Amino acid sequence: MKTQVAIIGAGPSGLLLGQLLSRQGIDNVILERKSGDYVLSRIRAGVLEQGMVDLLREAGVDARMDEEGLPHDGVELAFDNRRVRVDLAGLTGGKTVMVYGQTEVTRDLMEAREAIGGTTVYEAANVRPHALDTDSPYLTYEKDGETVRLDCDYVAGCDGFHGVSRQSIPADRIKAFEKIYPFGWLGLLADTPPVSDELIYARHERGFALCSMRSPTRSRYYVQVPLDEKVEEWSDERFWEELKRRLPEEVAAKLVTGPSIEKSIAPLRSFVVEPMQYGKLFLVGDAAHIVPPTGAKGLNLAASDVNTLYRLMVKVYHEGRTDLIPNYSRTCLKRIWKAERFSWWMTSLLHKFSDEEDFETRMQQAELDYLASSQAGLKTIAENYVGLPYESLE
Repeated sequence: MKTQVAIIGAGPSGLLLGQLLSRQGIDNVILERKSGDYVLSRIRAGVLEQGMVDLLREAGVDARMDEEGLPHDGVELAFDNRRVRVDLAGLTGGKTVMVYGQTEVTRDLMEAREAIGGTTVYEAANVRPHALDTDSPYLTYEKDGETVRLDCDYVAGCDGFHGVSRQSIPADRIKAFEKIYPFGWLGLLADTPPVSDELIYARHERGFALCSMRSPTRSRYYVQVPLDEKVEEWSDERFWEELKRRLPEEVAAKLVTGPSIEKSIAPLRSFVVEPMQYGKLFLVGDAAHIVPPTGAKGLNLAASDVNTLYRLMVKVYHEGRTDLIPNYSRTCLKRIWKAERFSWWMTSLLHKFSDEEDFETRMQQAELDYLASSQAGLKTIAENYVGLPYESLE
């Protein structure tokens, strides 16, 4: 087989890149080691920045998002039994976010790819990139007992943190920056109406909590837990009681509880590799960077990488601008580090790091008191939350 752009990974970033390239007449093949059903079963984030919403529109996969998604023009911070609203639209000139689950984005992209006859090979085992630092890169994979070779011009590594793409770069050609947080998020999904029309980020002496949603009838809630906690130790009843303790009284009183659809614990880390390219390989999304979910940036950062690589490939194939290829990593990293900063800051501001009333605790309290009374402070949150502008290749 031969294609122009070989994409490793059929998650939302790989599928979005494939859709955008196909609409520009750039041939691409996606290889995915799991089944399509498995990819759709992943429970992930659901807050889309303005930039990602616009990119999905450009990809022609916005119909169901516009019908079922929930535009949000504000979020709330809760602390000391207080609630402070961040007016996203009012503080950013009308920009908003869209609550629309990653699973739904993935489903829309899968259906769009099928409709245009795009090639996606699911359950492609042992995918391996070769000759990445030459003019003739290729991939090999195993399917139905046979080894298949896929020749290509470029490789997009959209296969996540544990994927093969980043591991294919020689260790002496890449540098990792990482911070591990001493806690995780225990998340619960339930078919109950959200406790609020807007997301609530709560800081409490018992730990952080987040009230989110997937739809008007499906809620997603999180509580901060130690890294050594086990999901099995958390009954639904225990989760709901702990969540209520961490919310302002008026919010807790309105909380509708019910049986969980899914519960899981996610560790928190900040992670970036530099550079994000090696030869003809470009890393995209979680293959190159991870953010703690506090700032709702993970999927959105992947989308901004896709935007950069998509526009680069259009320049390459439509204008012959191969001179821009070295700009990919630098362009992506400008925005990535700003999003890493915001996610780190939000995590540092809202989580419990110590059982003691220490200096950091007082700093958190002072920062929240300042934000509650400062339009400039709230505007900083709003600008970052709706998403900073996409960087230009030139």
